[in-house]
Amino acid sequence: MTHVSVADILELPVQERIHLVELIWESIAAFPQAVEVPAELKTELVARLADFERDPEAGYSWDQVKAKLKTGSWHTA
Repeated sequence: MTHVSVADILELPVQERIHLVELIWESIAAFPQAVEVPAELKTELVARLADFERDPEAGYSWDQVKAKLKTGSWHTA
């Protein structure tokens, strides 16, 4: 394996760095089973899915979320 320093990568033009990130991401996505999901995240995802299945109409549509983000009116609890 060829070793490349972070400094060398940062010297690449932006488009080449983006391409490098895409290649790295594709290599990771090719083996999703290799990415461990922490137990607490799995628990949260199961809970959110159960909430959705109980009430699919709760929450916000994607259009509502985009509009709130664009206007800066998104408020968290």
